[in-house]
Amino acid sequence: MSLTGFIKKQFIDVLEWTESDDGTLAWRYPMRDNEIQNGASLTVRESQLALFVDEGQVADVFGPGRYRLSTATLPLMTNLRHWDKLFASPFKSDVYFFSTRLQLDRTWGTATPIVIRDAEFGAVRLRAYGIYAYRLSDPLRFHQKVSGTREHYGRDDLEGQLRNTLVAGLTTLFAESGIPFLDLAANQDALAKAMRERAAPMFAELGLELESLVVQNFSLPDELQKTLDQRISMSMLGDLQRYTQYQVASSIPDAARNEGGLAALGAGFGFGQMIGQSVGGATTSAAAAGADEIVATLEKLHALVGKGVLSQAEFDAKKEELLKKLG
Repeated sequence: MSLTGFIKKQFIDVLEWTESDDGTLAWRYPMRDNEIQNGASLTVRESQLALFVDEGQVADVFGPGRYRLSTATLPLMTNLRHWDKLFASPFKSDVYFFSTRLQLDRTWGTATPIVIRDAEFGAVRLRAYGIYAYRLSDPLRFHQKVSGTREHYGRDDLEGQLRNTLVAGLTTLFAESGIPFLDLAANQDALAKAMRERAAPMFAELGLELESLVVQNFSLPDELQKTLDQRISMSMLGDLQRYTQYQVASSIPDAARNEGGLAALGAGFGFGQMIGQSVGGATTSAAAAGADEIVATLEKLHALVGKGVLSQAEFDAKKEELLKKLG
């Protein structure tokens, strides 16, 4: 090297990285034609790791702390260059810093619906989405398999890969779980745990640790959602019919105590049946006739109690038997 070139060359005596943004995972220290002075200071902050690469080979990995770079702190590099303990010359290596902070609120979701087989609905096209968080845990593996020699590697560069990794096994996961579609919302935590356990090894292969995963929602395409809403509405109408029968049955004891009460109740019950037919279509004319007969029978039995032919206990027992038929 000429004297002019030697004078122009700068020797680095402080290496550090003050992260200027939240999205950087790996950053290469700008060396250019500079060389690291023997005895230089390396500062690795609490949320960082540093990696030295010399002539294409990883020499050392440093965790948080402050280090004085010498043959004592770079044993592998010393061996590579055959330096002795009295080495006092500057050296040139690539220095990479990695952020180990949690990458929070990263979103995942199905770009297109996935098809699952449901015992009740058959083949269902389903969408799912949520959030996850991860951190860089193995800088050597991440450097070798992901970031390489790039000056800057951000989390957005990795987003598509991680999202697809999470979504890839959803179809198999649903099939293995056996959970009906209508029960998915009640089992979101269990499914999120299963997704995390399935994806964690794939994250580890990239030098990452999947810290958390949340399933926020499952949804159907619009046309299937309308069909499901109609089915829920029909179920509610069936409950309305049963509610009407319950209300009538509960009113009979009070009506029996009043003169003409059972006759009025029979008319009211017939009106309730008419409502049930017009709303739910679930009550037949035969069922309505049977209910009218039960009401008429109760009225006659109650009259016999008044004449002393039947005891109150006998009437109550017969009433309970008849009301069960209203079911």
